[in-house]
This record gives sequence, C-alpha cells and structure tokens, in this order.
Amino acid sequence: MIPRYTRPKMADLWTPEARFRIWFEIEAHAADAMVGLGIVPADAAKAIWDKGAFDVERIDEIEREVKHDVIAFLTSVAEHVGPEARFMHQGMTSSDVLDTCLAVQLARAADILIEDVDALLAVLKRRAFEHKNTVCIGRSHGIHAEPTTFGLKMAQAYAEFARGRERLVGARKEIATCAISGAVGTFANVDPSVEVYVAGKMGLEIEPVSTQVIPRDRHAAFFAALAVVASSIERLSVEVRHLQRTEVLEAEEAFTKGQKGSSAMPHKRNPVLSENLTGLARLVRSAAVPAFENVALWHERDISHSSVERGIGPDATVHLDFALARLTSMMDGLVVYPENMQKNLDRLGGVVHSQRVLLALTQKGVSREDSYRIVQENAMKVWRGEGAFLDFLKADPKVTAALSDADLEALFDLGYHTKHVDTIFKRVFGEA
Repeated sequence: MIPRYTRPKMADLWTPEARFRIWFEIEAHAADAMVGLGIVPADAAKAIWDKGAFDVERIDEIEREVKHDVIAFLTSVAEHVGPEARFMHQGMTSSDVLDTCLAVQLARAADILIEDVDALLAVLKRRAFEHKNTVCIGRSHGIHAEPTTFGLKMAQAYAEFARGRERLVGARKEIATCAISGAVGTFANVDPSVEVYVAGKMGLEIEPVSTQVIPRDRHAAFFAALAVVASSIERLSVEVRHLQRTEVLEAEEAFTKGQKGSSAMPHKRNPVLSENLTGLARLVRSAAVPAFENVALWHERDISHSSVERGIGPDATVHLDFALARLTSMMDGLVVYPENMQKNLDRLGGVVHSQRVLLALTQKGVSREDSYRIVQENAMKVWRGEGAFLDFLKADPKVTAALSDADLEALFDLGYHTKHVDTIFKRVFGEA
C-alpha cells in the first residue's frame, strides 16, 4: 500500500495486527463451538479468550524457522495462553483460518466501498439537479453532435455508479462465506456445526462445498466488481479531462489558492486529479486478471492463489477506496462554465441542428437521400468557415421549396433537445 493513495480506515483492515486478530477470533469461536461437542473443555475455551494474545514480531520470528504462518501464529498465542492452547485448531486446517479471515476482510472492505459510493452518489445527484437545464453540446467521436445538458451527463454518471453499488453489494454477499471443514473439506475431524457457529459469530454464511479452500470464483467475482467500479471512475474522469481542455473549458477541477500547475509554466491549470484517477483505475483493474487465474487451483487445494491475494486484496480495495473519495471531492468542487458551453454550442454556426432540418425535409415529401445530400452540402460550407448554417439554408432553393424561413427558424430551438430531460431524471432519480 502506497501511503499517498491510502486512507486509514481501509488500510487498518489489512495490517498484520488486524489479520491476526481475526485469526484469533476464528480459532476462539471454533473452540467455543467444540465445547458443546465435548472436544474442548469449557475452562480451556475460556482461557483462550481470557489469555489469548499474540506478538507480530514474535510470529515473524517463529515463521522464519518453521516456514508456516499459521503454525507461527498458533505458537505465539500458545506462549500467552499456556497448556490450554493445545485445544486450539482442533481438526482444523490452515485454510479454514486463512480463507475465513480473507472473507471477513473483503466483506468489511466492501462495506467501506459501498459507503464511498453512497457519498459519491449524493454529490452526483446534487450536481445533476444543479445543471439539469444547463445546455451544452453533446459529442460523438469527440465531434459536436447535438445539444444535451450537463445535468444529463451527471445523471448518467449517477446511474452508472448506482449499478456499481449494486454490484458491490452482490460481491460482498458472494465473498462473505466461512469454511471450517478441515483437510480436503470433508469435515472428517471437525463437525459441520463448528462451521455454522463460527460463521454466525464472524458475520458470514457457510460455504456449501469448500474442498479445503473457499472456491475462488467468489473472489474472481469480487475483484471483477471492483474493476467495473474503477472503470466507471475512469469514464467520468476522462470526461472531466476532455471538458477541461483549453479549447473546450466547459468544466474544470477546482484550482485552490497556492496550487501550482507546472514546474516550468506558471500559467498551467492541469486536470491532475482526474488524470490520477485514470491511473488508479488501471491499478484496480489489474487485480481482476490474477483473480480470474486463481480460480483454477489443483485438486482440493494449492497455494498458488495465496501470494496473489496477499497483494491484490489490500491494493485493490485501498486504491479503490482512495479513488472513490478523490472522485467525490473532485466532482463536489468541479467548476462549471455555462457561458463556455453556450460559446461551444454556437461555434459551428448552427450545424448541430442538421438532423432536425433533415427530418423536416422528409416530412415535406423530400426523399431521405436527397434531404441528407441537401443538408450536408450546406453544413459543409459552415465547416469551411463560409458562414452560418441557417443563412445557407434560407438561400438554398432546394430547401425553401419545402420549408419557409419561419419553418427553418423554428428548427433551431434548443428547447427541442431538452424536452425529455424530466423524463430521464424521473427514470434515474425517481423525481424531476
């Protein structure tokens, strides 16, 4: 985890102390469950809770010798608990602890990410309603197309992140499973009731068939959900980057007092936040492919997935948490320039209304092919900088044979393009 892109709440989930604490809780709850089965004495289970402790440095020291992290952990705890520690880990295997712990960590990480998305959605909704009727040019292929509103851009982002939230909720549900099934997952040495008990205490569901490890298709789905949210972050960030370009300048990131844009050029105001978010999105997405590759483990288990998950678990969740918070702040402070939007709308002399003219001609009996050719001929004059679109149309006898000057002027009404904004807002927000 890079401190520059790390927020404390998420980072705390992945510290060695947090991991070993979850390991201890799993072991202690399992011991409690085994009391009722006559496997662990009640006073031994109580001693585990009362005396149980561990030392991270001591665990590392032991692991350097035994080359096994769970054994090192159990040895460290035993040094604090005493003789009763022999009743820990009865019938369990390492994966019972490791996989159940990872499920807890990822589920808790998902909770934080869902909170992050909720905060972002609130900002996007506010900005959407603020600019619901702020008309701007819509672009396809980066080229002026037809008018839209900046509020619709925000509504689209809101809807996309709302879907992302649903995916995170689904991913959390899928990942939050507990496996306490022993070697090769047969429950030969640990009763299934122990798994049920531990799952309840740790806020998880039981894994129906764990084989010895929790199936990694669950993890693949989890990291895929993170990757999709990251892609949505990049999509909105790229939009901001394009809108901030000097020749566009319809919106830009807030530029705070004392901020510097370039070490060489004092005039620069760069979209550094949105560019940073593009990079962070790439990092989060990079976790998806190895998560998919982890699905194909050998037989009942191997540990080829372990080193991968030690990296992608904290990295992907930490980076996504930071990116969502940064995007929320950026969109909250985004500076919008309606006057520049109007300038850009007018920049091409009205050709953005070409489709309306095309359709109007067809309604007057002109074939679509002829209508397209007539409108395009006049539009290309505007592209060449020869004049205004409406003027050319009024001077073209092929056009005026079907449409009067008043008819043509009516076709250049911006309100025509925004008449269904309320309908879209009701679909997205349930209100206009």
